[in-house]
Amino acid sequence: MFIIAQRQISWGKNLPKKLEVKSFNSLDEVRTFEKGKLELVRVGRATVGRAVLEPGWKWSEHVKPIAKTKSCKAPHFQYHVSGIMHIVMDDGTERDVKAGEVSSLPPGHDAWVVGNEPAIVVDFQGMVDYAKQSKRRK
Repeated sequence: MFIIAQRQISWGKNLPKKLEVKSFNSLDEVRTFEKGKLELVRVGRATVGRAVLEPGWKWSEHVKPIAKTKSCKAPHFQYHVSGIMHIVMDDGTERDVKAGEVSSLPPGHDAWVVGNEPAIVVDFQGMVDYAKQSKRRK
C-alpha cells in the first residue's frame, strides 16, 4: 500500500467536496495501441491511468505515431506495479524503473519494456491525453 500526499498546488481552490471512490474493475475509458492498453478511471477532477505494456512495447514505436511528437510530452507520476521499464530523457539521462518503485518524469522522454514480463504502471498525472487519437478537423 502506498499513500500519495495531497498536493495543494494541483488542487488550488478546487479541493474535493465529497468522498469518491472508483475501481479499475469499472473503467471509464480504455485506449488500445499496439502492444499496450491504457485503462482510465476518473475520480472527481482527477484521471488515473493504468497502463499495461507488453514485452516489445516502445513509446517511440507504438505511441509516437499517435502523439505526433518527437518524444513523450506528458509528465508522469507513476507507481510501477510489475515489470521493468527503461526510460531515456531527451537530455540523455536514463534509468530502469522496476516493480515497487515510484517515478516522476517531466515531459521529454522515451520508454520501453525490458525483458519478457509486461510492465504495468499506475499513473496519477500524465494520462488524460496519453495515446488519445486526435480528432481531425474538417
